Amino acid sequence: SCIFCCCLTVVLLNSRLLISAGISLSMNHINNQQLKTVVTCDGFVQHLSCDTGVISVQSATYGRTSSQICSFGRPQSQISNTWCSINVPVIYKRCNGLRACGLNTQGLSTPDPCFGTYKYYTTNYICIPAETSVTCHGGYGYLKCKNGKTQINTANYGRTDKITCSQGRPSEQLQNTNCFSPNALNFVSKRCEGKSSCSILASNSVFSDPCFGTFKYLYIAYSCFNNHTIKPVNTDELY
Repeated sequence: SCIFCCCLTVVLLNSRLLISAGISLSMNHINNQQLKTVVTCDGFVQHLSCDTGVISVQSATYGRTSSQICSFGRPQSQISNTWCSINVPVIYKRCNGLRACGLNTQGLSTPDPCFGTYKYYTTNYICIPAETSVTCHGGYGYLKCKNGKTQINTANYGRTDKITCSQGRPSEQLQNTNCFSPNALNFVSKRCEGKSSCSILASNSVFSDPCFGTFKYLYIAYSCFNNHTIKPVNTDELY
């Protein structure tokens, strides 16, 4: 039963809604970019990934719009309301610009749009071409586009894993992998958006200190765009 609950995949094929367990697939495309759909039952971990490029979330919702999805073992009273859905901006914020993203839905603190209904998360995303820059604390991050201008997909000053910028550091400085700077994306975008090259210092003096005692790094994912490049969804418009 866990297979049915942990990760369900919705595939839209010939106007028929198919539900399967396992890896997400999709037949839909946006400007030649394959649109992937991942549906995750409430309380489980949602996994998004790109074999090439980085994640660009197109939509992310929480609720219930089908009585069949994430229904195994649930009473009728918990699956009958199919007019329940809200947008989830935190998924855009956490996953955009990453090659892989795992979100424990128990920790998302999403408002409850329909009390008493068992809900699920539905995320649609594409994988867009991108460059990445990782700069350990105290160094300068350099962005450069030989052709076109920079489009910032995501930026974070903090720590999301125990391996990056870990050499020579004591383990206690690497344990917090849930460290996010609230102003990093906005700052980097204002500094580098639309330029052919840009440099940024990775330090607390620039981004403040989002997690005292943790050795941090600056991660930036960006695309070199022209008029034909697909731009990521602007998460500032979601609020």
